[in-house]
Amino acid sequence: MANEATISDDFFLARQPILGRDQCLVAYELLFRTEGALEANVTDHASATAAVISHASQLGMETVLGGRLAFLNVDEVVLMSDFVRFLPHDNVILEILETVKATPELVARVVELRELGFKFALDDVIAASDDVNKLFDLADVIKIDLKGINRSKLPALVRKFSGHQKKLLAEKVETVEEFDECMALGFDYFQGFYFARPTIMSGKKIAPTELVILRLLDLINSDADDSEIEMAVKRDASVGLNLLRLVNTPAAGTTSHIDSLGEAIHRLGRDRLQRWLQILLYSKPGGVVELNSPLLQMASTRGKLMELMAQCLRPGMRSYADTGFTVGIMSLMDALFSMSMQDVLETVEVPDEVRAALLERSGELGEMLRVVELLENPNEGPALTRALRKLGIKVRQVREIELRAFEWVNELAHEVPVPRSRAA
Repeated sequence: MANEATISDDFFLARQPILGRDQCLVAYELLFRTEGALEANVTDHASATAAVISHASQLGMETVLGGRLAFLNVDEVVLMSDFVRFLPHDNVILEILETVKATPELVARVVELRELGFKFALDDVIAASDDVNKLFDLADVIKIDLKGINRSKLPALVRKFSGHQKKLLAEKVETVEEFDECMALGFDYFQGFYFARPTIMSGKKIAPTELVILRLLDLINSDADDSEIEMAVKRDASVGLNLLRLVNTPAAGTTSHIDSLGEAIHRLGRDRLQRWLQILLYSKPGGVVELNSPLLQMASTRGKLMELMAQCLRPGMRSYADTGFTVGIMSLMDALFSMSMQDVLETVEVPDEVRAALLERSGELGEMLRVVELLENPNEGPALTRALRKLGIKVRQVREIELRAFEWVNELAHEVPVPRSRAA
C-alpha cells in the first residue's frame, strides 16, 4: 500500500491547527489528499496515510510541523499494516476514525502499537458507543465532534469522559461562542478556525500601537523619506523593539545583526520593511509579538503562499510578489481587528487590486487568495482543483509552494520556544 501511494506525486497537503487552552499552537492535523481523490470526492484513508509516511522523508516532518505534534487519520487497513510503524511515534498521534470497528484483532493491534510508543486519539466521538468504550482505555485524546452531537448532550458527554486522565479535544469549533462554551466545559484542545473568524464589534477602535503601524504603512505607500519613517517608528517603543526583533529572525534573510531602526529601514528597503510591519500588526495588546499565535502563523503562511504563487505566475515581477504577500497577510485583519474588512480598508491606503481581492476575491490576486483559503480545508478538493486550473498552476507546484511557505514561517518563529503537548 505504501509503495502504491508513492506512484502519484500530485497530492495536496492541509494543516489544521490544534490549540491549547492558552490559545497557542500545540499540534496540527495533517491531511494528504491526491488530486484524483479530490476530484472524485473520495477519502481513501489508508492511501492518504501511506502518502504521509512515504512522503514524510521527502517533505521533512520538521518543515511541515515546525516542531509540533502531528495528528494523522488511521483506519483498520492502516492500523493493521506494517508501514504504520515507520512513523515517528514521539511526534505523531494516530487518530482512529469513527468508522473503525473495535474487533478483538484491532484492539490487540492498538495494544501492540502502544507498547511500541504510539499514542492514540478517538476521532469524531459523538456518544459513548460500544466501539468507543472498547478503545477508550487505550486512547490518550478523545476528539468530540461539535457538529455531530446534539449540543444539549455535550455537557453530559464531557462529564462521562472527564476524570480518566484523557485529554478532551473539541473539533470543528467555528465560532468564538463555541470556543467559550468548550473552555467552560473543560476541554483541553480546540480544532477549528474560530480564531480566524471575524467577530464584528460595533464601534470597535483600533489600538494605539496598531494605529502607529498603520500610519507607518501609509508613510511607506506615500513614499515618505527614511527620517520621517524612523521618527514615526520611535513614537511607540514597543513597535521599534519588536521590529528589530522580527528583522533579526532567520526568515528576514539578513546576513548580520541589525542594531538600530535607521539601519533596519536602510538595509531592509521599503518593500521588506512593509512586510515586517504587516506581520507586526498581529502582535498582542501591549505590543508583545507572540510568534506562536495561530492567527499570526496563519496570516504569515497566507502571505508567503500568495507571494510564492505570484512569483510562479509572473516570474521576475518582485513588486507583484510583494503585493501578493500584502493580500495574504491582510486577509485576516478583519479577525484581528474585530471589524469588517471594509472598515479595515478605511484605515489604510491599499491599491485597487488589493482592495478588490480582499473584498470581492476578484482579479488574479483574488483568485490566488481563494486558492489559499481552499488549501486550508481539504474537503473543498473539487473547488480547489478548479481554482488551480483557472490560474494555470499545477498541483505539484502548489505543494512545493506550501512547503517553502511552511519553512519560512518556521524560520519566523525560530527564536520563540514552541510549547510541546505533554498530554498526548
